[in-house]
Amino acid sequence: MPDQPYEPVRRSDEPAAAPAEASTDAPADRTDAGPYDALLLLSFGGPEGPDDVVPFLENVTRGRGIPRERLKEVGKHYFLFGGISPINAQNRELLHALRKDFADNGLDLPIHWGNRNWAPFLTDTLREMAEAGYRRVLVLATSAYASYSGCRQYRENLAASLAVLAAEGREPPRVDKLRHFFNHPGFIEPMVESTLAALDRLPAEVRDGARLAFTTHSIPTSAADTSGPAAGHGNGGAYVAQHLDTARVVADAVREATGVDRPWQLVYQSRSGAPRIPWLEPDICDHLAAEHAAGAQAVVMVPIGFVSDHMEVVYDLDTEAVAKAAELGLPVSRAATVGADPRFAAAVRDLVLERAATERGAAPARCALGALGPSHDICPAGCCPARTPLPAAAGTD
Repeated sequence: MPDQPYEPVRRSDEPAAAPAEASTDAPADRTDAGPYDALLLLSFGGPEGPDDVVPFLENVTRGRGIPRERLKEVGKHYFLFGGISPINAQNRELLHALRKDFADNGLDLPIHWGNRNWAPFLTDTLREMAEAGYRRVLVLATSAYASYSGCRQYRENLAASLAVLAAEGREPPRVDKLRHFFNHPGFIEPMVESTLAALDRLPAEVRDGARLAFTTHSIPTSAADTSGPAAGHGNGGAYVAQHLDTARVVADAVREATGVDRPWQLVYQSRSGAPRIPWLEPDICDHLAAEHAAGAQAVVMVPIGFVSDHMEVVYDLDTEAVAKAAELGLPVSRAATVGADPRFAAAVRDLVLERAATERGAAPARCALGALGPSHDICPAGCCPARTPLPAAAGTD
């Protein structure tokens, strides 16, 4: 795949292994972000030392009544890494990459960063942005797919923070969220490249027999069934449908590049719910055992569900899954996530300009690969509902 940022492409209505023809109807002014005056990078957050682990987990699980001693047990994988999650450092790298890309391309749009569960906290960042006089803010959530935890919950967090500012007597800015980017070329292309690199790291004698396991966070099946909307899936099923579409595009591109038609499957990881509640399966470790039993020569794990190599990647895949594979005697390799890849930074710029042009009444090109097409800009009412819905910003409810 190319090292330089792509040119915007038209959407394709058919599954595609590579970008479509370059578009000629991109926004005329590629540096005008108006009416927006800032971008907010909104992420999950993570602890940055041993003393942060339990307070961080208390923030994540607030309202669930989980005892502190249980949280210490839950947080044991953080302690294996010195109590430090990689996610904050990775967000700093992405912030730098975005600022560099914007500056290099003449886009004068300040970028700020806030987290749901750890410093810098979302409310604090929005307060600073309000004090700076920002009135229209675009939000990039570090989650590529539709789901309650990956979209609606971020919108609820935004609404709660804006309510705090209003209660303080401040004028909160209006916030709009960028569309889901799971099938944007700037997200897909780095995943294809990293999958090819992971294949190259396998022993040569098993490389052609390697299978692909596309991994993402497991969620309750009830949440998966009500995620959406997605083309052809009504008001639910978008979470799985979007991942399958992304996996198919990556697998097709890998086949084109290697000349090998590899079996692939979407699998899940990082389950955290009660055993009595059905979650999406199969788990990656169970999948590795099944692949070994079926005679697979090797497996490449491709974490398409994650934007960066944070804790759920370095522990659940690089630690637990790799240990399971070693126990089985199954060669494995893991593809890198997009992280701060320049193509992803360019994709964010493209999404910003696309949304800005739309707000100004234009009809810009909307980049998307695969069969599902570009996602919606504004979440419709009832999209990805929670059991107890809260007010949500950046949508119709």
